[in-house]
Parts: sequence; C-alpha cells; structure tokens
Amino acid sequence: MSERAEAWRASWAVGLAVAAYGISFGALAVASGLDVWQACVLSAVMFSGGSQFALIGVLAAGGAASGPAAIAGATLLGLRNGLYAVRVSPIVGPGWAKRLLAGHLTIDESTAVATAQPTLESQRIGFWATGTIIWVGWNLMTLAGALLGDLLGDVSAYGLDAAAAAAFLGLVWPRLRALQPVAVAVGAAVVTTLTIPVLPPGLPVLVAALVALVVGIPDLLGRPGGPEPRLVHHDDVPPAPDSGESER
Repeated sequence: MSERAEAWRASWAVGLAVAAYGISFGALAVASGLDVWQACVLSAVMFSGGSQFALIGVLAAGGAASGPAAIAGATLLGLRNGLYAVRVSPIVGPGWAKRLLAGHLTIDESTAVATAQPTLESQRIGFWATGTIIWVGWNLMTLAGALLGDLLGDVSAYGLDAAAAAAFLGLVWPRLRALQPVAVAVGAAVVTTLTIPVLPPGLPVLVAALVALVVGIPDLLGRPGGPEPRLVHHDDVPPAPDSGESER
C-alpha cells in the first residue's frame, strides 16, 4: 500500500470512529440544558471533544451559575492543542489563511495521524483529511444526538467512546517500538490516573504532557552518540538461512 493510500486509510479509520462519538455529545449537551442550536454551535466553533464534554459536564452539575468554572475547565483542556500546533506547523507550511484553518483542525487525532506518516506529503494528507472528516462527522452527529435526545437512552451503552479510544490506540501502537516512547506512554498514563481524582478537569492532561518533556527533551533513555535502544519483536529478527544454501 502506498504512503498516500495508507494516510487516507488511517484518516478514515480514526475520523469515522471519533466522529461517531459526536452523537453522545449532542445528546448530553441537550440533557445538560443547552438548546439544539447551542450544542451545534459549540461543536462547530469549539471543536475540541474533551473541552466540550468538560464544559457541559460542569454545566450539568451546577447550571448557569457554574459557567465560569465550566469555561475554565474547557480552556485548560484546550491548551493542549496549542502544544500540537508547534508540531504540525512544519506540516501545514506557510500561508496565514491556511494556518488559520489548520488551527481550527489541530486536535488530538489530526496531529496523531499526521505525525505517524513517514513523508511530508502523507503527513499533510493525514492532517487535513483527518481534521476535515472529524469536523464534518462530529457536527452531523452532534445534530443527530441533540435532535434524538432521550430517544437514544444511555449513549455510553453503544460503546462509541471505546471505539474512538481503540482507533486512537491502534494508530499510536506501531510507534511504541522503542524504549523511550513506551516509557513516556506508561509514565503519562500513571500520572493521569493519579491526578484525575485530585485536579480540576484539564490539568491532568497538561501534567501528563510534562512526562514527554522530562523524558524527551534531555533524551533520558537515548544513547549518547548512538541510536535509541529498541524493544525487540519477533518480526525484527531475520530468519536463519537454510543450512544447505551458500550465502549470496
């Protein structure tokens, strides 16, 4: 499969899985007190799933009086997209109009799909295709969820949240072949688990991101002057030559 085709395949796989979860947001947004049009505008303008769920979660618990807290939590979660912008900026390239649009599509999934590709061309396909697919699908599913509302029942029963997480894990998994990214992933997971019960929404994600900075910037697990140590997999070991053949 060509690099372009692989980028499109990853974009559709991740994009459709994540977009489908938008129906959950639409239903929960209406249940938390928002109108259908408010839920749709929120998805179109904010377009950051974690921030959107944080916002309606606080609103559902405290009503309109909790607005400042809801906005603060959503803002904290949204700060991570600013960090992603640093990584995808070389992929997007120059041009203020293109960068302005790219800023709106810079989310977890578009960044992950783009950076997982081997060439600049396939990275650009991964970024723009994933971001566009999710934006269109997320907004359509938000509208559907907001209109259907209580008819959906418990939206978590459909497993859409698990589907989105599984798609994201499937994308990241092939990159966990070296010691350093594995250490970062495990460390971030542990930090997130420990901080979720004690920190406000949004902060655990930012604290977990510090693991990548602490390990990655000084290259703590790399070898000075040599390649990074790698975890050995069975498919990394070449087959032994047949005993009856001479070496060519």
